[in-house]
Amino acid sequence: MEACPRPELFDFCGVSMTSYFTKNWEKVQAFQARPDDIVIVTYPKSGTTWVCYILDLLYFGCSQERDASLYLHERVPFLELLEKLPTSPRLIKTHLPVQLLPKSFWEQKCRVVYVGRNPKDNAVSYFHFDRMNSLQPEPGDWNSFFHRFLDGNMVFGSWYDHVSGWWEKKQSYSNLLYLFYEDLVEDTGRELGRLASFLGLAPSAEDRQQIREKVHFDSMKNNPMTNGSTDHILDLSVSPFMRKGKVGDWKNHFTVAQNEVFEEHYLLKMKNSTVAFRTAL
Repeated sequence: MEACPRPELFDFCGVSMTSYFTKNWEKVQAFQARPDDIVIVTYPKSGTTWVCYILDLLYFGCSQERDASLYLHERVPFLELLEKLPTSPRLIKTHLPVQLLPKSFWEQKCRVVYVGRNPKDNAVSYFHFDRMNSLQPEPGDWNSFFHRFLDGNMVFGSWYDHVSGWWEKKQSYSNLLYLFYEDLVEDTGRELGRLASFLGLAPSAEDRQQIREKVHFDSMKNNPMTNGSTDHILDLSVSPFMRKGKVGDWKNHFTVAQNEVFEEHYLLKMKNSTVAFRTAL
């Protein structure tokens, strides 16, 4: 069977996008948020599935029935693909940069959980994701992808603009918790506590332990509800959806020359931002 052509990037409100996320844009912008909505925001490949699963378990418990019958992407859908979500609160995920989030979320003072990941690991993870995802533009080889990442010609735009835009918003919007992927890897329990506190939840010690076990990388990688194994757009023979979940895998991909180019570019692009990332633990 002939493969479908990969989508092309185009400029959308100053951000690189594909039509998959913009085709119902008027509906997205007119979205009516509720005060108890929780929005999970990430640049792609920054731990989205991980944090969505943590929040789902925090709110709706570890019941075997829910966990075995509903795929995570049905429990926490993309804002752009959201139809009717029966839960309350609604857990909604998006990769939108801060300036494109529908204004009703700000008007309703919704809580927002942002997760940022260091750009080197983020770039590597995004590369492997694009290799196996037929709804993403053709990634090409690693070197050409690397330069495209630096230039911000990615679906959802520039990593630099995304992480710094949301970091800036945090300074003036108190209902925003900014988490780091590296902190979650380092001490999941501690970050789970921060999340629960921010959301006004008080899980028991037993619940916390159960959640920690369920959201462990190996558990999620073996769980068909979270590992992407049933998603027809993903070719897991090319690369697993849940690949490594580590900090520092970029060292297996970056050449010395690429790393020097990246460091110089990073300093230039982030000179006006106070957000700081760790590329090793």
